[in-house]
Amino acid sequence: MAAQRLDRVELARQLGFGQGGVDFFVADHVQQNRGSALAPFEFWDQMVQAATPIGDRAVTKRADRIAVSHGKGKVAPGSAEGKGAAMAQAVIIGAGPAGLMAAQELSRAGHSVMVAEAKPSVARKFLMAGKSGLNLTKDEPFEMLMRSYGGAADWLRPMIAELDAAGVQIWARDLGQTLFTGSTGRVFPTAMKASPLLRAWLARLEGSGVQIKTRWRWQGWDDDALVFDTQDGRQTIAANVTVLALGGASWARLGSDGKWSHILSEQGVALAPFEPANSALSVDWSHHMKPHFGAALKSVRWMAGELDSRGEATISTSGLEGGGLYSLTPALRNGDPLFVDLAPDLDKQTLRARLTAKKPKTTLSQWLKKSLHLSPQKIALFHEMVRRCAVPQSQQMAALKQLPILHAGLRPMDEAISTAGGVPRTALDDGLMVRSKPGVFCAGEMLDWEAPTGGYLLTACLATGHWAGRAAADWVQRAG
Repeated sequence: MAAQRLDRVELARQLGFGQGGVDFFVADHVQQNRGSALAPFEFWDQMVQAATPIGDRAVTKRADRIAVSHGKGKVAPGSAEGKGAAMAQAVIIGAGPAGLMAAQELSRAGHSVMVAEAKPSVARKFLMAGKSGLNLTKDEPFEMLMRSYGGAADWLRPMIAELDAAGVQIWARDLGQTLFTGSTGRVFPTAMKASPLLRAWLARLEGSGVQIKTRWRWQGWDDDALVFDTQDGRQTIAANVTVLALGGASWARLGSDGKWSHILSEQGVALAPFEPANSALSVDWSHHMKPHFGAALKSVRWMAGELDSRGEATISTSGLEGGGLYSLTPALRNGDPLFVDLAPDLDKQTLRARLTAKKPKTTLSQWLKKSLHLSPQKIALFHEMVRRCAVPQSQQMAALKQLPILHAGLRPMDEAISTAGGVPRTALDDGLMVRSKPGVFCAGEMLDWEAPTGGYLLTACLATGHWAGRAAADWVQRAG
């Protein structure tokens, strides 16, 4: 039987996406051989771990062959261009965490569900998150959790209350995943990758009758029917209810390209402009910094505007990146200057005392290393910014506690981990239904909210998908 399954996998690869091979692969392999090394999304996880450019044509062609799909995305007869629209009870557009969660809730409510995904395979950004271990959520008190959502906290509060950090953990364990909580409260699967969780989730959705169509790019509406560009040409579907989970506007090669914005704008939905969130900084380093590229700045405190962070950052060839900086993105977007405390565990009085004890022949670099125990990369950053910012010698010691960081602004939006902007609260009702488009709901990163890394992003995406899915199910029931 194992050899037969391997033959079928090879057959799927030879036939390619949409010619029956993948269906054959899924039906036999996912149902009978779950969890093996040949599981359908293991390839994606390996490609992500190798930092392969997933959007490249060569990789996409290979991924097509193992994407979970029910054929090429064919629907009922009569759906092709020029014919009547096919019927579907519930359509989810976007197969990321928010979309899959909405599909889960609609299916649980007894509705027939189809998920349309523009890419050749689902949840690509979710799988990319698995590269760093897949931080599912943050195990901390609810009010502390909500503070991380800033101005959107009141809006998201009831949704996250329905699926909070504890709820996310219960959901993941119910899918067979063992979890652990790190010292900072971040929750990860012990597998430290996304593919096992995704495989289990997709298998459950498939078992409940959810259909997943890949390479179906949404083009908008034709009257009230949804229009898709597919490998079989134009497809139209008249859905009873629709949930949009189209992502933000970063990492376009993984699917979050923001191109849906013009469709909603044409429908009269006033959108908030996209802006980078959780973004790295551009810094034009001198050649003196080259030996420190890739080195981490640890035990520092970053400050911008009213925000501060004790997280670390990495010196990259293009600037600075890392969790310590990402949470300051809102202030940096506003133009607030950036400072770093290179010795956050030493107060100014202790610093002055150590400076007074400095021997006359001891150089500044030697003193920074031996007396303050600063790392080579911290010392290099200190000299770089003192020189570039022309900090007077009389103020250089004070700069150790508040070193100005001269930078060229945030990195391009497509490089950001997430984005702010999108569909605002005012455009939606309490159930996340578009006020001007009854029966159309929105969820996930396409909504206008932002949060730092650390499990907050994924928690809100899952929670809003869960909320929108349930609200959509209730709406269908009320509409009859």
